[in-house]
Amino acid sequence: MPNSCKACNDPLLLTLEPEESGDEETSVPDDLLLPCSCHFHWACLMDHAPSIVASFCCPCCNTHLATSPSSSSSSSGNTSQILTLYTNEGGPQPNLDILPVLREEAYLSFHHEARPARAMHTMVAEGDVTGIISLLSDIDNDSEVDITAAKLLPWTDPLNGGKSAIHVAVESNQEEVFWLLLWLGSNLFTNVFPTPVIQTAGAMGLTRRDEVPVEEDVRFVKDEAGRTVKDVCLQSGQAPWTVFVEGGLFN
Repeated sequence: MPNSCKACNDPLLLTLEPEESGDEETSVPDDLLLPCSCHFHWACLMDHAPSIVASFCCPCCNTHLATSPSSSSSSSGNTSQILTLYTNEGGPQPNLDILPVLREEAYLSFHHEARPARAMHTMVAEGDVTGIISLLSDIDNDSEVDITAAKLLPWTDPLNGGKSAIHVAVESNQEEVFWLLLWLGSNLFTNVFPTPVIQTAGAMGLTRRDEVPVEEDVRFVKDEAGRTVKDVCLQSGQAPWTVFVEGGLFN
């Protein structure tokens, strides 16, 4: 096993702080082996994501890294892969395709506003209402963030089919988050909301905007397939989503 990372020349280890390891400070493997036999720390290689995605070459030796997936394992649209061996505290992970992660990192390096937006989409999928509210509040109070809370709500993710947060909420079956997004990001009349939603919003101090521009109303934002949240609800084929459509929630 090589002693150091090709990028920083430090040992191929990751130091865990006591609160992470549950004990005293300790080190675990952090060794990403590329097809060209160059070794990197995971984070060090991600720093080179834009150049790797552009050239498909190792940032150290310039060897071409990408291969085509086998017909038996490939899916529609997957034309390249970069298979690696990554060893961390969980052990070796052979044939790990890092190209999707590199593409994500490359995109985020040029679109800083996408980091909090994608973080919110993760919270939406997990049903983390408290986390979403905290994130939206922090963004409006952070002058260094390139996006506002109002713009974050209808933001569509180019790395996930152009879906907005409310698309993700329905697909993840997160009804509480669904109502939160409608409360904060739509012109839906307040009296249409269920009483418990109104009471919870009041208890949390969540005020609504006086007017949401039509292009920002989360009910009408379309993903890359041209679907609004109404379409996603219908495609789910199950309650409560189909019931919301039948009740005219998206009219």
